[in-house]
Amino acid sequence: MKVPFLLLRIDRNDLVNDTLAQLEVISELNPADLKKQLRVEFKGEEGIDEGGLQKEFFQLLIEKLFDQMNGMFIHDEENHFHWFNPGSLESEQQYHLIGILLGLAIYNNVILDVRFPIVVYHKLIGCFTTTEDLSSSHPSIARSLKSMMNFHGPPESFEETYMASFSVTYNNMFALETANLKDNGDKITVTKDNLQEYVDLYSDWLVNKSVAKQFNAFKKGFDLVMGDSNLADQFTAEEVELLICGSKEWDFNSLEDNTQYDGFTKTDPVIINFWEVFYEFSEEKKKQLLAFVTGSDRVPVGGLSRVKIFIVKNGPDSDRLPAAHTCFNALLLCEYSTKEKLRERLIKAIDHGKGFGML
Repeated sequence: MKVPFLLLRIDRNDLVNDTLAQLEVISELNPADLKKQLRVEFKGEEGIDEGGLQKEFFQLLIEKLFDQMNGMFIHDEENHFHWFNPGSLESEQQYHLIGILLGLAIYNNVILDVRFPIVVYHKLIGCFTTTEDLSSSHPSIARSLKSMMNFHGPPESFEETYMASFSVTYNNMFALETANLKDNGDKITVTKDNLQEYVDLYSDWLVNKSVAKQFNAFKKGFDLVMGDSNLADQFTAEEVELLICGSKEWDFNSLEDNTQYDGFTKTDPVIINFWEVFYEFSEEKKKQLLAFVTGSDRVPVGGLSRVKIFIVKNGPDSDRLPAAHTCFNALLLCEYSTKEKLRERLIKAIDHGKGFGML
């Protein structure tokens, strides 16, 4: 009998390898199953997946795959985006898995806390990349190239100033390596006359050629789930990013209107204090609190009215910090005696901790 959903039984202690092994089998034998509603079970744990386990599964997996210690992605400190590491030692299957996860997230209406520059979504839907895309993936290099293009001195000064050739030196995990942008590029000096060619070739190398192995595996995984969806005909790159990562527009009044309470009522003093403190927070601190409770500061398509959080009573007044079940969007709150104490405890919790999946 065919199962009407995609069931993954995952070993929490071997999350990445177990998920990879199961999805590889499904991809080969029954790829159509990837387009079914996902249900997740963690081996040895009780619980029926009504959305919470699925959400926790995505959160844990994305966190592990994007961990900088893995070396799969380079984190840009300026724009806080992740970019494919051309020198990664991880297998192509790992990138393939991330592509599948992004596709599954779209099919299952799960918002992922992934931070890719927009050029990744251009490439996913098959758009040609341009030198303009470099500013989203490699902003500092884009500025340097723009500075070269805007050089107004004499030609000989240009060559003395930049001393560049048609080659690139990059860190391949254990050593510096050089890649030629064209045949014998390391022997060809960049001049004002050939500068545009250099910019075009360097941009193409950064965005496409240097990460072709990693990105092609990633896209193959994504297409395995989304391949017959004709995304390019239906969505722009920005809309695909919205489907995967959610909106960046926050209507916090809708969040309050949609909040439910367990052990409290909305007229209890601690709840009144909570919302007063919340609205006194800066926008950045509000987003931090949202991430603390839900695991992400992104908003699903349709806005925060689509996000339901639960504030659960966690005992009488206490010095304990607030806690969170991120897989259930639940904030556990003691009945703090004063607004000031609630504010102090809440700020400490979101500054120094994070929500967790299961208690």
